[in-house]
Amino acid sequence: MELGLYSFAENTPDPLNGGALQSPAERLRDLLEEIELADQLGLDFYGLGEHHRPDFVASAPVTILAAAAARTKSIRLSTAVTVLSSEDPIRVWQQFATLDLLSNGRAEIMAGRGSFIESFPLFGLDLNDYDSLFEEKLDMLLKLREGGKVTWEGGEHTRPIPGIAVYPAPVQDPIPLWIAVGGTPNSVARAAFHGLPLMIAIIGGQPRQFAPLVDFYRETATKVGRDLKTLPVGISSHGFIAADSQDARDWAYPAHSEAMNRIGKERGWPPTTRGQFDAATTPEGAYFMGSPQEIIDKILRQHEWFKHDRFGLQLSVGTLPHDKVMKAIELYGTVVKPAVDKALAGA
Repeated sequence: MELGLYSFAENTPDPLNGGALQSPAERLRDLLEEIELADQLGLDFYGLGEHHRPDFVASAPVTILAAAAARTKSIRLSTAVTVLSSEDPIRVWQQFATLDLLSNGRAEIMAGRGSFIESFPLFGLDLNDYDSLFEEKLDMLLKLREGGKVTWEGGEHTRPIPGIAVYPAPVQDPIPLWIAVGGTPNSVARAAFHGLPLMIAIIGGQPRQFAPLVDFYRETATKVGRDLKTLPVGISSHGFIAADSQDARDWAYPAHSEAMNRIGKERGWPPTTRGQFDAATTPEGAYFMGSPQEIIDKILRQHEWFKHDRFGLQLSVGTLPHDKVMKAIELYGTVVKPAVDKALAGA
């Protein structure tokens, strides 16, 4: 199983550091150090989310990943996600092709509709077109991904391409393209229909309840003639790691609750409590917060349910001190990954 990390490049007051707020430049410097460490420790991928808000600094994640490409050697570099609905597929393809060249074939696209909607008014789009924008632009991106001269008829949301090649050509043929979903069956079916790998974000509830969704994806892919060997499944979740499990929870909770309550207030969710947080860190819960052994056990338990090929840990939700994040990455790469690799060898 591939193990990697995700970040939304949060930039909010750090509750463990007196509410200190970094400048965007400082946050990006720390972020690049985190990606560089993940690469040095042999983690498989790093994903960076796209957001257009004051509490995140990655509105142009491919630019940041390009900087990371120059500082890393083997880790795969992905978005998490590219909000394709509000993007120009031609520019998406050109940016990732360039990233692929800079990284010598380590770029990946992870496309999704996005759970935040700030990009719609920013780019003059109608939120009522939420799904149709994504569907049409995904079709166009897949056409561009084929390479060569591109003929595209255009549609409601895209302009025609009259047989023109789009440059530059990437190293990989093709660049991997994942579809990220939050649990919507239609999105899962779309990924299966197009024969694209699936990443499921599990950030709450009972993870085991997502097993039928994974089964649905594989069954649908089989029905439309796709080869399941070419369709990996990934799971991503919130988490934090410390040598002591109680420390991991105590350090993560203030930042996590602040972030979730801030977003929840915007969306009408009730405030989260410490009891709810702790319940989600139990073996059957959604959060990967704890000691390395707890994280190992949880990854392996979920592998029994999903038989997934990739796991992404989101470090962190809300702002935590850089040294604690770096230590968490170190434990993930030096303790968790070797143990999971050993347990699943030959699986």
